[in-house]
Amino acid sequence: VTMLPRAQVAIERVFEIIDTPQTIKDSKNAISVQSGEEVTLSFDKVNFRYPGAEKLALEDISFRLKAGEKLAIIGGTGSGKSTLSNLILRFYDLESGEIEINDVNIQDSYRSELRRKIVFATQKAVLFSGTVRDNLKYGNENATDEELWHALKIAQGYDFVSTLPGRLDARVEQDGSNFSGGQRQRLSIARALATNANILIFDDSFSALDFKTDANLRRALKPETEDKAVIIIAQRVSTVIDADEIIVLDKGKIAGQGTHEELKETNAVYQEIIESQMKGDDI
Repeated sequence: VTMLPRAQVAIERVFEIIDTPQTIKDSKNAISVQSGEEVTLSFDKVNFRYPGAEKLALEDISFRLKAGEKLAIIGGTGSGKSTLSNLILRFYDLESGEIEINDVNIQDSYRSELRRKIVFATQKAVLFSGTVRDNLKYGNENATDEELWHALKIAQGYDFVSTLPGRLDARVEQDGSNFSGGQRQRLSIARALATNANILIFDDSFSALDFKTDANLRRALKPETEDKAVIIIAQRVSTVIDADEIIVLDKGKIAGQGTHEELKETNAVYQEIIESQMKGDDI
């Protein structure tokens, strides 16, 4: 008796989501994004505001990224970091400007093709009930065990997975509740690395890792992504320090753009972030 009203409310909510009309659709003249030898991603004077909002969430954002390069995006809470990554996946359409992958505007491309080229690891690692293998193969059903173990080594998850009962066949509870936060993030990163995507986006997905594991992971990641474009979104300076280029976001605008050493010397916002986390001399 007590469960029936709760089930009815849950069903209504589920169907409310299912019945919601899609606002992001493929254009009638959608084209394929050609797979070149080197993937490129560019933002050109991008402006975006959430539906119904008065202020822009992102304003005049421009950059270009190509295969083998690592772009880091850093900023405080609410600066627009995750919004930027959501736009690459075309979860929203722009107010003005263009986002292009391989010189094709993402609004002119098929969403299914676009999202196959991108892999997205979030701060909150989403794991599903099943096995470690099931979760790692979620983005690449054809991945071999050898490829899965290789991805785990890069993600610094080999040591703890290899000691689990059943190893790759070890049980994963819903939402990964039988693993720690750091272990969930490492599994999520390994799942991203096991795909064939050309663009890797790590949205604060190193936040639960200790500094040593973070450094080891970034060191192992570099030779594995020579043919991929990598975006690392973070709040920790130590996570972005070795990026080819760093974008400092502040209230939706680019407050600085350059290498760590350049920003450390010239950018006030970046200097404030450094000082808030540790002594500047320690960076």
